[in-house]
Amino acid sequence: MRNHLPAIAAAFLAGTVLAVPAQARTPEEVADAALEAAPVWDGHNDVPIQLRGRRGNVLEGFDFHDTHAEPGWGGAGEDAMHTDLPRLEQGRVGAQFWSVYVSVNMTEPEAVQATIEQIDVTKRLINAYPDELQLALTADQAQAAMDNGRIASLLGMEGGHSIGSSLGVLRQMYDLGARYMTITHSANTPWADSATDDPEHGGLTDFGVLVIREMARLGMLIDLSHVSEGTMLDAMDATGAPMIFSHSGARAVNGHARNVPDNVLARLPEHGGIVMVVGLPGYLNEDLRVHGAARQAERARLQSLWQGQPEQVSAALERWDEANPAPLATVSDMADHIDHIRDLIGVDYIGLGGDYDGMATGPVGMEDVSGYPALFVELARRGYSQEDLEKIASRNMMRVMREAEAYAASQADMPAIESPVG
Repeated sequence: MRNHLPAIAAAFLAGTVLAVPAQARTPEEVADAALEAAPVWDGHNDVPIQLRGRRGNVLEGFDFHDTHAEPGWGGAGEDAMHTDLPRLEQGRVGAQFWSVYVSVNMTEPEAVQATIEQIDVTKRLINAYPDELQLALTADQAQAAMDNGRIASLLGMEGGHSIGSSLGVLRQMYDLGARYMTITHSANTPWADSATDDPEHGGLTDFGVLVIREMARLGMLIDLSHVSEGTMLDAMDATGAPMIFSHSGARAVNGHARNVPDNVLARLPEHGGIVMVVGLPGYLNEDLRVHGAARQAERARLQSLWQGQPEQVSAALERWDEANPAPLATVSDMADHIDHIRDLIGVDYIGLGGDYDGMATGPVGMEDVSGYPALFVELARRGYSQEDLEKIASRNMMRVMREAEAYAASQADMPAIESPVG
């Protein structure tokens, strides 16, 4: 009788070898694979207002291949720009909403003109770099641009003052290419309350409801960053079209009024919407927010003590700063907001809206647009799958834009909403 033990042993060893799983990928490898499959679609970048403030919208001599040495416009922390084409590539950005923001301190007619000027300069910037940037007005065009290796460039208005309380102007802004409008900025409009102004309307007025419905009919994304909780809820009641928060965090993690409360987050899936998590440090780290409030209170105290003596105020505040260093917001803080939203409503409603070039700096590790991969590595370390990361990077935003377009298509037989002009 033949001895089969050697063969049995060999078979056992072979089976053991085959049963060993493939080596697990590192967080860096998971993040890299996700960003290769689905580059970042960023919800908010303020390069256009930098062009206005630094250059009066004159592009001659502007080199978007290197903005590190762009002349500043005088504000603290504003000398170095956060965005240029090489850093966008390093950040794996494949689609970008460029914000055509204008100041809330303008009158409505001034704001309308300035918004058109910002649309113009942004389009001229896109046209000046055809090998890297491509204007996109639809989800299909955004996908085509990314497939062609270009950054899909979309336009977003920041603040309802940009339409001058006119549905006709709203429609014309859409025709010029604006694909979202943030309903307010830092101050109320005549028809909607801001998160950072004293309540005036209790949310939306009747005209504000018409604005929301006309945006939905057009297919213009309804952006609820910057608005009050009442405005958020009124907008959700006004239409079934998807809502976006182009650059906001979770208020449960950081209590700033600019962030989204849980009761609003809980309703977001009804609309298939998205929160594009912001990178502004004061909206991310709660200790930093509290520190900012304490510093503001100290400044007010010093100004009361040393009236008419600004040098005394400045010297005393400098000593306070030395004794009370500001906490630092980090990539981990940004990931905490993403965790909270995922735990509450799921990963399908999360995106990214850095707010670069609209703040002094991003969090430590993501100071400018090149830092997005660091966030994805952190999320991979926390157990997010490649599929999860692809959704956060751009697939969720692509879905939202397609759903907004589908909602508009369902309203194709509806006439334009009319409201009498004054």
